[in-house]
Amino acid sequence: MSKWNKNWVEVRRERFNPAPMSQQILKPRVRGFICITSHPEGCAAHVREQIAHVRSRKPLQDGPKSVLVIGASTGYGLASRIAAAFGSGAATMGVFFERNGEGDKPGSPGWYNTAGFHAEAKKAGLKAISFNGDAFSAEMKAQVIAGIKSKMPNGKVDLVVYSLASPRRTAPDGVTYKSTLKPTGAPFHAKNLDTDRKVVNDVTLETANAEEIAHTVKVMGGEDWEMWMEQMNQAGVLAHGCQTVAYSYIGPEVTWPIYKDGTIGKAKEDLERAGNKIDALMKLHRGRAFVSVNKAVVTQASSAIPVVPLYVSLLFKIMKAKGNHEGCIEQIQRLFEKQMYNGNALDFDDKGRVRLDDWEMLPEIQKAVFDVWPKVTTETLDQYGDFAGYQSDFLKNFGFGLTGVDYDAATEVERPIEDA
Repeated sequence: MSKWNKNWVEVRRERFNPAPMSQQILKPRVRGFICITSHPEGCAAHVREQIAHVRSRKPLQDGPKSVLVIGASTGYGLASRIAAAFGSGAATMGVFFERNGEGDKPGSPGWYNTAGFHAEAKKAGLKAISFNGDAFSAEMKAQVIAGIKSKMPNGKVDLVVYSLASPRRTAPDGVTYKSTLKPTGAPFHAKNLDTDRKVVNDVTLETANAEEIAHTVKVMGGEDWEMWMEQMNQAGVLAHGCQTVAYSYIGPEVTWPIYKDGTIGKAKEDLERAGNKIDALMKLHRGRAFVSVNKAVVTQASSAIPVVPLYVSLLFKIMKAKGNHEGCIEQIQRLFEKQMYNGNALDFDDKGRVRLDDWEMLPEIQKAVFDVWPKVTTETLDQYGDFAGYQSDFLKNFGFGLTGVDYDAATEVERPIEDA
């Protein structure tokens, strides 16, 4: 082949088989309550920040050693996995529904979080196993149970964390249910924070109908948690003394029409119903099941709920000034350290729930929030609220704003989750 012909072949190859454009300079692109980009190095740095907090505490005594986290890639689920692994040396198994980067499109933050977690677990000599798929499906439950039997210590788990947040669920009856964020009584009208434009405005939400309430309970209630625990019990993979916890939120009175008394609240009531039923099952193993009511934080899920971002912005400023502000990892570390392990006992409220929102709901904190609630406007938001802190936490969830990360450098968007 002549030199000219050889060069032409190479040009044609380049033209019709271009190299993957997987090296990208990634910046945050926010639309509404979601950031449509995420940064792999930033997510890994966020995971390392949380690991550092856990390592700053003393190792847990009699902590978990074989842990399943259902909904393990972000928020409280990720924090639970980190606290168990790096606070107690636990082997962890995570279930989530995320996507890797492909071509020039970045992956989801949950994928990058998990890749970062696996990398750190491998360095520390900790077992980490992950399943990516629909946690609601029978197929995923079967895969996970088989994985517990073959890969986890003694073929059992001694802690199951249920921390799923999804807008829809295909149930065993084959029907796909969709959740809604609506009040269940009268239409709801209240102050709101448009986080895109940094504008305090008003929001009105119409009342949910019976079908919307039922669908939300199907998605966000306790039925799937029950199914997981019943099937693991039947498969013999629950260790003696196994505990299981699901996370919930109640919040202050100003959010009750959309939260506690809204469609989400009905689902959370069902979660508590399921917790009581599962607790009876767990007693067969000398274990227990409970619901932990956690503090308001900035997560992908909470950012979508009207009124909550404004409340959170005001709350953060007050709690930071008081010195009792916590994020996900601080709360889960406190749950493990002060209540579940180290020889401690769970502190239940009158409805049998653990209250990690106890500092948020202190009367002086709530009074301070609602003293400024009538005064907050677009112009006074920075005076009364911590919008900068809200934004920082929001962007960290997607891997942006972390120290030590070069956000001007191109990065590989396709990241493997390596076995650990």
